[in-house]
Amino acid sequence: MDMQWSGESVTDAGGAGNARSVSAFTSDIGEVIEISGSSSQVRFNAVCLTRQSTSDDPSLANAGQVGSQIKVRMGSTWLIANVRSLRIDPAHENAVLGFIDFLGEGDEERLTGKIYNFRRGITRYPTPGSKIFPVSGQDMRQMYAADDRAFIEIGTVYPTKDIRGALYVDAMLGKHFALLGSTGTGKSTAAALILHRICELAPEGHIVMIDPHGEYSAAFKTNGALFDVTNLAMPYWLMNFEEHCEVFLTTNGSERQMDADILAKCLLAAKAKSRASDGISKLTVDSPIPYLLSDLSNNINAEMGKLDKAGDNAPYMRLKTKIDEIKSDPRYSFMFSGMLVADTMANFLSRIFRLPGDGKPISIIDVSGVPSDITSVVVAVLSRMVFDYAIWSRNEPQRPILLICEEAHRYVPAERDAHTSSVGKILGRIAKEGRKYGVSLGLITQRPSDLAEGVLSQCGTILAMRLNNERDQAFVRAAMPEGARGFLDTIPALRNRECIVCGEGVAIPMRILFDPLDDHKRPASSDPLFSELWKDSGGEEEIVARVIKRWRAQGK
Repeated sequence: MDMQWSGESVTDAGGAGNARSVSAFTSDIGEVIEISGSSSQVRFNAVCLTRQSTSDDPSLANAGQVGSQIKVRMGSTWLIANVRSLRIDPAHENAVLGFIDFLGEGDEERLTGKIYNFRRGITRYPTPGSKIFPVSGQDMRQMYAADDRAFIEIGTVYPTKDIRGALYVDAMLGKHFALLGSTGTGKSTAAALILHRICELAPEGHIVMIDPHGEYSAAFKTNGALFDVTNLAMPYWLMNFEEHCEVFLTTNGSERQMDADILAKCLLAAKAKSRASDGISKLTVDSPIPYLLSDLSNNINAEMGKLDKAGDNAPYMRLKTKIDEIKSDPRYSFMFSGMLVADTMANFLSRIFRLPGDGKPISIIDVSGVPSDITSVVVAVLSRMVFDYAIWSRNEPQRPILLICEEAHRYVPAERDAHTSSVGKILGRIAKEGRKYGVSLGLITQRPSDLAEGVLSQCGTILAMRLNNERDQAFVRAAMPEGARGFLDTIPALRNRECIVCGEGVAIPMRILFDPLDDHKRPASSDPLFSELWKDSGGEEEIVARVIKRWRAQGK
């Protein structure tokens, strides 16, 4: 293929021929041979690809590789496509067949032939025989240049070292997002980076992060409000009836229904007693009304003592025993303490939702110290409070809230019995309806295939780091838009800190390398260096003694 202009000659307003700049002069590297909707087939000239590989421009040097971009000229418009796969063309010597996915189009600058005014989607397709050209670094700057929408920069676009990758905050948060990646790929650091950039953009924002491993407190010491079992002080009466059942009921089947009926009756009576003088006409078992656990126990005793009760005493004794157990267990004091009887709902919501933010727009809720049997209930209450607050504040000045759920597959599992979990229900509802009420959901998980079906598909922006499991890769592929398929094939080969981003939060799908994060802004999730740490010795007796003391005291 001969060297040729990457566009036709142009004529200025006076009618004289006007030569293009040297930067527009490049070689075509092949031609279109088949068009079929979003995916089409091209034939690359292997000699031209080899010639391009020596270019000083990283974009031109990578031309024709899987994951790279090419352009096809249609009149005064450039069509941009992504190379999805390659194979040898047996019918032509020195030729390579490639499948491409069209991403968008941009106008051609008359003097230089460069791309400007890039937009997603194409208005018309090229014809077979159209020449294809590599996308230059200058073209990529135009393609990935952020527009006038609010955005954060999180890294550099592959294969360049200076073209910045931007996420549009309103589009990303307005339709939820998911950050996916296998263990050890830098997922937690990437999450911290994105949240730091959002906090810098919106220092009076409202972000709530559920942290199951206690990793993120170290990353947000200066710009976040940190909560754990020592200072969370989440009142038990904020639970709705379903959450009460998860905590207090220990049976299944018909016995569970019998216990639930007793609990509902006694719980409503306890709430009615504590609010008898407030004139609340629509009191239900779901109403977040303070009540005394002792009143609940007394009501159960009173019901058990009635002569007209049906059945035996076992359901009443089960409930009473469980309530007494929780009241006396110090592990549950962050939620079931007698000090939490006062009506502190306004203060609790203000602290957790950062209303006002006071320069610390993010709440890190460390649930690693919460007893495992009620962890899901705690997460359910926090998530539901976010959603319910958004619903009941619709006529107030809007304060959108971003809820980040780390290890999301633990709370929204794909099992068939996931419907029995209150946290699965509320997070599923937020995924489907949250954007209508100003609630955004951010899911972080290493096992996307273990997420409930449909939840990932509700995320408008997906950031996929390396995924080693084929099932996870297939799950992500099904959730991503068609034009990103070429990028998806590179997911198993991504390096640490690299990510494929597609969806509403970016102009077009892109592969980026995340920016490095300062040590004091990183989560405490680094892998231990066994070869180094196993060289240390001494003081083991004191270490064991201190650990056992904290272990027995259930404290840090």
